[in-house]
Amino acid sequence: LPKCTVMMGVPTFYTRLLAADRFTAEVCTSMRLFVSGSAPLLASVHEAFSARTGHAILERYGMTETTMLTSNPLDSERRPGTVGFALPGVDVRIASEQGDEPAGGITDGIVGGITGGIEVRGPNVFAGYWKRPDLTRTEFTADGYFRTGDVGTFDTDGYLHIVGRSKDLIITGGLNVYPKEVEAVLDELPGVVESAVIGVPDADFGEVVVAVVVAPADLDVDAVRAAARAHLAAFKVPKRVHVVEALPRNAMGKVEKAVLRRTYSAAP
Repeated sequence: LPKCTVMMGVPTFYTRLLAADRFTAEVCTSMRLFVSGSAPLLASVHEAFSARTGHAILERYGMTETTMLTSNPLDSERRPGTVGFALPGVDVRIASEQGDEPAGGITDGIVGGITGGIEVRGPNVFAGYWKRPDLTRTEFTADGYFRTGDVGTFDTDGYLHIVGRSKDLIITGGLNVYPKEVEAVLDELPGVVESAVIGVPDADFGEVVVAVVVAPADLDVDAVRAAARAHLAAFKVPKRVHVVEALPRNAMGKVEKAVLRRTYSAAP
């Protein structure tokens, strides 16, 4: 690290650096840029990293199908918990829940506070899925926007916030729960290193909220639920909390929530 000038990593890299006592501002003196991507970076990690090193991590957003889409600015405010602004030539909008009509946020037409599917258009977006015209038809809108499968919102200053994946949305008793909101609360609780929130089938509610947390084995899960209730509406509070040593991740460092759903769908 003392010989490096740029680092690009997934959020796990940054949390593990912060966990190392020998990771100090002194070993970062040659660095000019830290970049994060592939998964959302917690605002608390961003802030802790800045306090430790004096560097503000630059978070951005892209996909295999699109290459890079948005980025926090290099030379101005890098806002924690966001992936910044659309890159030049890229259109980003938030779609309504009812269909393709945008709910706002087409680059220069920002409407803050509206949450929905993130759709993108630009020369960087791929033409379609190889030998899958059926999938290509369903994943592109009539006016040429690609449905990313991510859910997000623009704040009033135009920064894009990613709330989660549409397939990870939990609908419990007819009410929508975005896992990232619950995870942000859990991750701030004493003893919790990180968390993943999933929906599992339930005969009464359709789905219920379940949390899987990395924490000491003796963590008081009832205390965790009580603390979460102080910050979340009752229907968002995990009905069950499972404590594990580590979360399953893929090669890109993303938490494999499909694995967690299979593992805990039948758990008591």
